[in-house]
Amino acid sequence: MNIFYDGEIYATYSNRVGGISRYFDNLISRLPENFYPVLTTARDRNGSHPNHPNLKLCYYNFNFRPRAISKIFRNKYFQSLSSHFHPQIAHPTYYLLMTGREISEYKCPTVITVYDMIHEIFAESVKGYRQVVAFKKKALFSSQSILCISENTKRDLLERYPSLEDRVTVTLLATELNKSYICHSNLVPEKPYYLYVGSRESYKNFDRLLLAFSHIVTKFPEILLCVVGASLNKAESKRIMELNLANHIKCYSSASDSLLATLYNSSIALVYPSLYEGFGIPPLEAMSCGTTVIASASSSIPEVVGEAGLLFNPTSTDELVDQLLVLLNNSSKRDILLEKGREQVQKFSWEKTTTETVNVYKSLL
Repeated sequence: MNIFYDGEIYATYSNRVGGISRYFDNLISRLPENFYPVLTTARDRNGSHPNHPNLKLCYYNFNFRPRAISKIFRNKYFQSLSSHFHPQIAHPTYYLLMTGREISEYKCPTVITVYDMIHEIFAESVKGYRQVVAFKKKALFSSQSILCISENTKRDLLERYPSLEDRVTVTLLATELNKSYICHSNLVPEKPYYLYVGSRESYKNFDRLLLAFSHIVTKFPEILLCVVGASLNKAESKRIMELNLANHIKCYSSASDSLLATLYNSSIALVYPSLYEGFGIPPLEAMSCGTTVIASASSSIPEVVGEAGLLFNPTSTDELVDQLLVLLNNSSKRDILLEKGREQVQKFSWEKTTTETVNVYKSLL
């Protein structure tokens, strides 16, 4: 089967690996050997890409000023390139194409993956939401099949576009991160710590975590909160000073997979207070790397965590404080959750994701 993957997401995040590109890296790498995938990319040749014996990678990583002219050249290049391929299936990595054309212009069945409905649900707090909502809607109605990465994402999608129900299939995500990545590192604190991983947009509810954590340090003055993600901005730094947490926060602006796995494994728990997630990879990574999870009981997160974590109302600081204290005061509870976590992660695998996706491809031929 010949499948064409437009790599817009590999251009948007050309300098770093994001969740969506990891998804396509794992999916394409596990396609059957009689599949012939083509992926367009704007990443460096040595950057992260899928690994498949029949994969054809088509590169374009020339950027110059003015950017508008550079983008025109890139679009023309990929338009010319695309005309040489005659795929049986097209599966764009995002709702926009590197050619600058519409998804409706494909002359073969098209599959689109919906990662979340954040731009629709948190419209007023997400930059550029109108534009994203508009081209996502076009992509959805131009595709013959839609993959949703969780049951919750499917529900949110159909709440807005009920006529698409017959096109939707749920294909859950997975993680390759596990205990085999753990290494010895002097970057891991010796003091006990909770862990936060990911971006910190408003819907991620990071400020509530800081507020809850400020209550914890009054009872456990040695405790730390390790934060993996972008450097703290001015507002966050100011908030940390106001809450007297400056000596209790340790930040990692970047972390290799080995360091991240080690930080997970050595932590008391991952704390995941997000108000909304399309799936929520960090809780799955945490369980896979051998730690417990304290997470909000919202959107897709309970699907991922199951009974293996402590869930709380993400609008309640008191509930979060209570759950943080549970693991500090009850080691046996943590042991029970660790065992449930080992069982929960068995429900997710990239092999399963790929098999279900391939079945969708075949159904369109």
